Amino acid sequence: MSDGYKMVVLLKQVPDTSSKAGVNPDGTVDRARAKRMMNPFDKYALQKALEVKKAHGGQITVISMGPPPALEIITEALEYGADKGLLLSDKRLAASDTLSTAYALHMAVKHVGKVDLVFTGLQTTDGDTAQTGPQIAERLDMPQVTYLEKLSVKDGVATMQRVVEGGYQTLETPLPCLITVANSATRLAPKRFAEVYEVKELARNKAEYDKRVTVISLDDIGADPDRAGLKGSPTVVGKTWKMGDIGGSCAMFEGGNARDEVAELVARVAADNEGILEEVLQ
Repeated sequence: MSDGYKMVVLLKQVPDTSSKAGVNPDGTVDRARAKRMMNPFDKYALQKALEVKKAHGGQITVISMGPPPALEIITEALEYGADKGLLLSDKRLAASDTLSTAYALHMAVKHVGKVDLVFTGLQTTDGDTAQTGPQIAERLDMPQVTYLEKLSVKDGVATMQRVVEGGYQTLETPLPCLITVANSATRLAPKRFAEVYEVKELARNKAEYDKRVTVISLDDIGADPDRAGLKGSPTVVGKTWKMGDIGGSCAMFEGGNARDEVAELVARVAADNEGILEEVLQ
């Protein structure tokens, strides 16, 4: 392809794993007080897109769904070498589960137009479900490849190696396709290229920054508000509680058979958290 490949990378801003995120009185995670960072798994996805761009040219658009502070990770992605950024920000997206998140994000990808490759991280550190990427692929009616480790693209065909239980699987699929990237896909996080892309100067020039970074709403992408946010989320979280501070002690169970060790572990956890299970089940 003479003009390279048109790529989308989906990013999420998550609580910094080094910070102590508390729990609100209503049982939800207190994200406002936690430090923020780009989901580490999404950096692997961005790195793969940058590798394709370096080899074949093209354009990378990053998309994130979240409140206005998520612009921080879009700017960070520009520093790594992304070309454009979209922030899907709308109060009606609050309390989205994976189903409604996938609906909103697939509409945002369609808003970009024709794309060749969509990259996502394997999962997120706050949700840890690994469901959103495959759901987006299904809604986009695209082939999907999960747990990708190696990728090469030639003449509109992607050749991939993915991690499977006990080894690897190699396969090919024509573009477009959606790929979720495994942690082992790259040993290095993407490096900032601010000296090339002059992102710091770009941030000071609002007119130029606005050409590359756009904030959009559900209305802008033609999404149905009833299928997004809490209205479109069949998943209900009964309660969230804090199990303890980061760190703590570690107990080793060894010497017996697996069944006895698991039974001892369960008994120990039950004793340490007496009353929590009963409270959740009520």
